[in-house]
Amino acid sequence: MTAEKPGAGPGETRYPEFDTGAPHSARVWNYWLGGKDNYPVDQHLGEEFRQSFPGIVDLARDSRAFLARTVTHLATDRGIRQFLDIGTGLPTADNTHQIAQRAAPSSRIVYVDNDPLVLAHARALLISTPEGVTDYVDADLHDPEAVIAKAAGTLDLSRPVALTLMQVIGHVATYEGARSVVDRLLGALPSGSYLVFNDSVNTHEGNSEATRLYNASGAAPYHLRSPAEVEGFFEGMELLEPGVVPLARWRPQPGAATDGEVIALGGVARKP
Repeated sequence: MTAEKPGAGPGETRYPEFDTGAPHSARVWNYWLGGKDNYPVDQHLGEEFRQSFPGIVDLARDSRAFLARTVTHLATDRGIRQFLDIGTGLPTADNTHQIAQRAAPSSRIVYVDNDPLVLAHARALLISTPEGVTDYVDADLHDPEAVIAKAAGTLDLSRPVALTLMQVIGHVATYEGARSVVDRLLGALPSGSYLVFNDSVNTHEGNSEATRLYNASGAAPYHLRSPAEVEGFFEGMELLEPGVVPLARWRPQPGAATDGEVIALGGVARKP
């Protein structure tokens, strides 16, 4: 996935160049989570969004916690040993492979993203257990067939896979296109696979207005969906309890806060 830079000697690797002049969603998200892997342009947009809609920081944290609970459940209680994490973002604490391999060290995880900074960090930090496998593929969500073809180099697609899509499908412009992407990804996975999905909804005016500002910034636009549209991604699947719910309400830890504004919905479902 790397290439020799022009004129370089044999074996010398050319690392990807980062565009620091335009904000990028993975780096803005990293800023909201309190990370350091972002640039002034990302910080400026992230802070502008936060000022317009302070709840975005809670959303970022709720999404990470939702990932942890869902992956733990699938690895511990459902016997899932393969995970396809699309829209990886920048590594932070408790990434998918760490959560899954903590529960089942033999788990195999493939991360998918197409941002050069994510690629560089993934290669350095996404280290597997000796019993399992962690891989990163450089592919675009908009090309599900290429994603599946590359993932098949690591995953056994004759056995169940958990497909995780966390706050990423909004980058597909139309709802019909987004449904097509998810359906094509799931269509390549066998019966007994799972969809783990969460996305922002358009029911909160503050979030909607901040997203309009974000989309005008030069970053890759993000498109909010209605609650009914989010539920539609699970059509034809067997939803696990408690269904499609605000992120904090999906099987919360004892004593965890589950109230607050509804700005994102998520769920887990099994492919029949």
